[in-house]
Amino acid sequence: MDEHMDGAPSAADSVLDHVPMRNEDGEIRHEFVEEIAHAIEAGDSAALRACVAELHEADLGDLIGALAPDDRVRLVELTGRDFDFSALNEVDEAVREEILEELPPETVAEGVRELESDDAVELLETLDEDDQEEILEKLPLQERVALERSLLYPENSAGRRMQTEFIAVPQDFTVGQAIDYMRETPDLPDRFYEIYVVDKDQHWQGAVPLDVLLRARRPVPLTELTDENRRRVSVLEDQEEVARMFGKYNLVAAPVLDTQDRLVGVITVDDVVDVIEEEADEDLKALGGVTSDEELSDTFLTIARGRFNWLLVNLATAFLASSVLGLFEGQLEKMVALAVLAPIVASQGGNAATQTMTVAVRALATRELGSSNAWRVVLRETLVGLVNGLAFAVITGIAAVAWFKIPGLGIVIGLAIICNLVAGALGGILIPMALERVRADPAVASGTFVTTVTDVVGFFSFLGIATLWFGLK
Repeated sequence: MDEHMDGAPSAADSVLDHVPMRNEDGEIRHEFVEEIAHAIEAGDSAALRACVAELHEADLGDLIGALAPDDRVRLVELTGRDFDFSALNEVDEAVREEILEELPPETVAEGVRELESDDAVELLETLDEDDQEEILEKLPLQERVALERSLLYPENSAGRRMQTEFIAVPQDFTVGQAIDYMRETPDLPDRFYEIYVVDKDQHWQGAVPLDVLLRARRPVPLTELTDENRRRVSVLEDQEEVARMFGKYNLVAAPVLDTQDRLVGVITVDDVVDVIEEEADEDLKALGGVTSDEELSDTFLTIARGRFNWLLVNLATAFLASSVLGLFEGQLEKMVALAVLAPIVASQGGNAATQTMTVAVRALATRELGSSNAWRVVLRETLVGLVNGLAFAVITGIAAVAWFKIPGLGIVIGLAIICNLVAGALGGILIPMALERVRADPAVASGTFVTTVTDVVGFFSFLGIATLWFGLK
């Protein structure tokens, strides 16, 4: 570890050797961040370089996120070539944009050159076209063309996720020739799990896993080992479908072909893990009515603006549900207990519907729910709603009678609970299925529609049954 001229330990030495970066809960220690901040303020480039060299890209990304905004760019500048730009893919998009916009294009281009193509594309795709072009112009022609081609593919497609570094060999090679080729080629991918066989026009012919290759004798032709039925993906295929295929068939890598069946890239399992995390994060936010691009680092105005529209939609549906109460204004005036108990009916239906909806949205996303089993699942959820409705009808009815001392009120609220839990179960499964059928995202819109259904049905059934039972006008 480097030391200053006077023999005192450097900032990096004092932190990494004497204070662990993370505590027992895996969180970054405040003392560690403070020491790095002091080194940045002092311009201690040697200490920062030593520190950055020892950190994994994910840890470096967490450190960047923990630093003050002004210190982030300085960290990149002071560490120079030792800074791993792949760490910027580990931070919030807003933080990444902020750093890249502050750095000179030459610095960013130099960092991009050290990245694998998929990481480079992920870094550049968040920038606007002018900034992208300014950085790409600083790259060698071959690298620039490869990145520009990847950036032309649709967002969230396999073409955007793939890395263009792979090993392709002619179909007339033997095992020995393939091994010699890999030994003699200086620019192999950092990690690879199989090699690909192509014809003279780069058309994909099949794959040879490394374990199969290394077990074979050198004179054996590759054609005898080639798996022509190896699963592959199209550059235009959605990344979520790719992730699903990896999970279903336990893949660690898959070749990517263009529309002419030419081999243009490869997707590996580490990319798929990122996709799964992104899609899960997006679905979770959508269920809560939060935009997919909201980050913890966003300003309060950005977050407020992003949430406003969905809250406005919810307000409109709330007025719709409340209008049902207006239809029974006279009845509510005659029996105050109805106003007190009505929200309970609506709330129970909403909670039951949310449970069903969560399961349905997840099943649709994973393709576990489809036309082949749809009605069986609908019937099952209806029966679940009915059984729980009967159970809570008894519980709620007894509580209502004990509270208001009106025997008939227990029967009324019990019948309403049964109606609303069945309606919630049907709404929770049918609404996501209908949205999926019209190619809308069930995770985004289901919540509002389902809640509206249970509120309207809950209020109407409870107050309607009460009106008939007690003869209210």
